[in-house]
This record gives sequence, C-alpha cells and structure tokens, in this order.
Amino acid sequence: MRGVGEEGSVSAVSASPAAKERSFLDPVRALQHTLYRAAKADPGRRFHALWDKVLRRDVLWRAWVSVRRNNGAPGIDHTTLADVEEYGVARFLDELAVDLRDGGYRPLPARRVFIPKPGQPGQMRPLSIPSVRDRVVQVALKSVLEPVFEADFLPCSFGFRPRRSTHDALQVVIDEAWRGRLWVVETDIANCFEAIPLDRLMQAIQERVCDQSVLKLLRVMLRAGVMQDGQVRRPVTGTPQGGGISPLLCNVYLHRLDRKWDVREHGVLTRFADDALVMCKSREQAEAALARLRELLAELGLEPKEAKTRIVHLRMGGQGLTFLGFTHHMVRSPARAGRPSITFLARWPSDKAMQHARDRLRELTDRSRFRLPVEMVVQEMNWFLNGWSGYFKYGNSGRRFAQLHWYAQTRLGLFLSKRYDRGRRFGRWLVGVRAPARLRLAGLAGTVVAPRPNRPWREKPNAGGERRR
Repeated sequence: MRGVGEEGSVSAVSASPAAKERSFLDPVRALQHTLYRAAKADPGRRFHALWDKVLRRDVLWRAWVSVRRNNGAPGIDHTTLADVEEYGVARFLDELAVDLRDGGYRPLPARRVFIPKPGQPGQMRPLSIPSVRDRVVQVALKSVLEPVFEADFLPCSFGFRPRRSTHDALQVVIDEAWRGRLWVVETDIANCFEAIPLDRLMQAIQERVCDQSVLKLLRVMLRAGVMQDGQVRRPVTGTPQGGGISPLLCNVYLHRLDRKWDVREHGVLTRFADDALVMCKSREQAEAALARLRELLAELGLEPKEAKTRIVHLRMGGQGLTFLGFTHHMVRSPARAGRPSITFLARWPSDKAMQHARDRLRELTDRSRFRLPVEMVVQEMNWFLNGWSGYFKYGNSGRRFAQLHWYAQTRLGLFLSKRYDRGRRFGRWLVGVRAPARLRLAGLAGTVVAPRPNRPWREKPNAGGERRR
C-alpha cells in the first residue's frame, strides 16, 4: 500500500542536504531536486523549459524501469513488456524519444476493464490500461512535473505522494482524536478520477507550467479516450484511473480544495486522494465543515458520494468510522498497577478487509489447486499473509490477526484433508501437531505495532505481541 514512495520521486524530506548527497550520482534525482527547490523558492514561478527534461534519455530509462517493475498488462495494441524487451529496450526508447521530439507521438486509447472492489461483492471499479509506450511517456512526464507541484502540496494531502503513506494519514486521525477532535466528517468524492473537468484541470496545471510542448502533450493524453467493447469514447471530463500520471493530476486539481480549507474554522482536513476526513471539536463545527466541503467540491465540479458521507461522533460504544481499510473505535484500556484507565482511539482491520483476506485464502486453497505442490500453495498463502499483515500490523490488530491465522490454518488443513482423501481431523492434526514447522505457514503473532498519539507510527513490535483489547 506504500506505492507513493517509489524510486524517482521527490519530497520535502528527500530534498534535505543528506538526500542531495545520496542523489549525487543519480542525475534524475538531481534534476528533481533542482526543480523542487526552484518551485519552493518562488511559489509564483511558471516553468517554461521542461520539455527537454522529459526527452532526456535517463528520464525515459527511469520511466521504463518503473513501468517494467509494475509488470502491468498490455493495452489495446497487445504489446507486452516481454515484446518490448525482445524488440530491444534501447531501440524502443530511442524511437519513442524521436517521435516525441518530432511531434509524431500520438497516444492510443486506454483499454477499459472492470475489476471487483475488494470486500464489495458485485461492485466493479473501472480501470484504464494504457499501452506500454504510453505508460512510459506518462511516467517520464510525471517524473518532471511531480517535483514542481510537490513544492505546493499541503500537509493535509497524503495520497500518491512521495514519502507519504496511508499510515501517515492514519496517524493524523489518532493524534487529532487525542487532542479532542471527536466529531468526524467522513466522505468520499464521487467518481473523482472520471469527473474532473479537463478544462479546469489544465487551468490548474498552467498555474505552474507554461511550457507549450508539455501542455500540448498533456492535452493529447487526456483526450486519447478509452476503448470499451470495441468502441472508443473520448469524454470531456476525467483522467482515466490506471494511468501513471493520473494520481498526480488528481492531486493537482484537488489542491485547489486543500488551499481553501480553513483549519481553525472548519477543523483538520485529512485527504487521501478522493477519500477525506475532517476532525472537528463539536457537532456544529462538523456540520459547518460538511457544508463547506460540499461548497468547495461544487466549485470544482465535483460532489461527495452520499452513501459514504456522514458525521460520526467518536465515543465509547459508538458506531466508529472506517478509513483506509481500518475500523476506528473509542475504547478504554484496563487499569493496571499504578496506571489509571484511559480512553483512546483504537483501530483494527475492517470487516471488508477481513472478508477480502478470507476470500483470498479460500481461492488459494481451492479444490482446483490440488495438483499443485503443497509447498507452492503454502508459499503463496505466506506471500499474501505477509503482505496483508505488513499493512494492517500498524494498529490494534491482535485479535483480528489471531482470527485470520486460525482461518488460514483451517483452510490449509481442509486443503490437505481433501488432497489426500482423508478426514478433517487429519488435516487439523497435520497443520497443528504433526508438521507445523515443516509446512511453514506464516504466523502473525507478535507482529502488531499499536499506534500511539504524537509518536512516529514506525515502531518495533512487542516481542510477545500486542495485548488484545
């Protein structure tokens, strides 16, 4: 879930003197630091000489490395990453640079597919898959534009930004709840990526960029459209979700909301792309914040998703809120020797996250996989469990982790029982008693790091695991 910290990105943290020394031998990083410092030093500056940076061989090569690492699917031209490697990456990038320089580059429509939303059966999310060629151009353009706009972005924005993650946003929720902001406006911008007006988006970009070649390329990209069921659609709104530059463009546009937000009057805004929370001191302030949020979104041509918009009061026994995969509830710690009981905001994996995990484990131990070696099935289960727990361990997740580990053991036991045509007791005995060390199913105990107010969220876990609440 920490995709925003990828190689080649720059932020205020990475622009420190120590980071400059580390990037001495990396010309792309040095370029990004230069652009960031120039943009930070002059907030009113408009950059007019960026096109030559996009065409640099090292920038295009870095873009290719990023695209190759993501290992994405082909676009409508059916060209795969393996096809490009067989053709020759150097030759591919040289020809792409010539097309860009001579004005012959034309992006293809993105291939529109629909993927299921995790934990929401029957609901699908549209995803646009550009061709490999177009993805390389988008990432190269993002590498040059991102440091310029990163200098302007505010601390309340966390989504798809370098050196900022979901856990940074979650820590703000913990900190503000500890300070007494217990009335929360919870909302989601409806069809954010698809609804952004292209003309207003270009206006937002032109506040910082006046290089006509870069602006022309952006317009061509945004108007390339998508292909669905053999037909090409070119809508007048939206930056298709799935492109390498789409998250940056979304943040550039929503920065207009961030900079108009008054924390003192309406509370603390925490935004992760199109998901937003406002932490307030009272119900009156929360209602005023929601009204202000609707007003600002209307000015941008957007609107909140009504089904996910509500005001929540964080209190003992209350309904709590769900944000970035976690459920948040106010809980009371038990009194200990010499320590009084305290009330604090705890979080653990949401019901949807747990259901998604169980569904994935069920897929990995399905009957159709009986012919696979047991070691391979266990290895794939471990990959999923380690990745899933790597995100959710930063919370009060001990009880949920124990539940998921028991479910993983049960599924593996059933898989072994059916594979060897034995009873269920055989599988439970094999997993729990006979050969747990040999099977090497990943354990989740002792990995939880409980969040604490006003402390860094990256802490070492307790050796014995988190105390269950």
